[in-house]
Amino acid sequence: MSTPNSSIALVLAASFIGSFGATFLKGGADRLERNFKSLLTNWRLFAGVATYLSSFLVYTAGIRNGELTVLYPMVSLGYVWTLLWSRIFFNEPLTKGKFMGLGMILAGILVLNLGNK
Repeated sequence: MSTPNSSIALVLAASFIGSFGATFLKGGADRLERNFKSLLTNWRLFAGVATYLSSFLVYTAGIRNGELTVLYPMVSLGYVWTLLWSRIFFNEPLTKGKFMGLGMILAGILVLNLGNK
């Protein structure tokens, strides 16, 4: 069984969308206070949950017709996007260790996708 390009595209889109979910949750957590009202009025938290839900729906559509062993590792590309968003929105440092981890993620996805041929 070969994995269709449409499944790959959907899983890649899901990982991209999911990276925004993490970013919204971080932004919401930074503004969270120790009261219930703060939780209910924190639009960033709700946006994070909604974005993760959207990501889940796109991911589910993507894995329907493909090989899970090929598609699931692609979810880790969300870490690549999250690294970028963390730098842009939270001014987190980009370190040598983070770039090495990024390289390992990309190499792992490449090796696993060679099995798709």
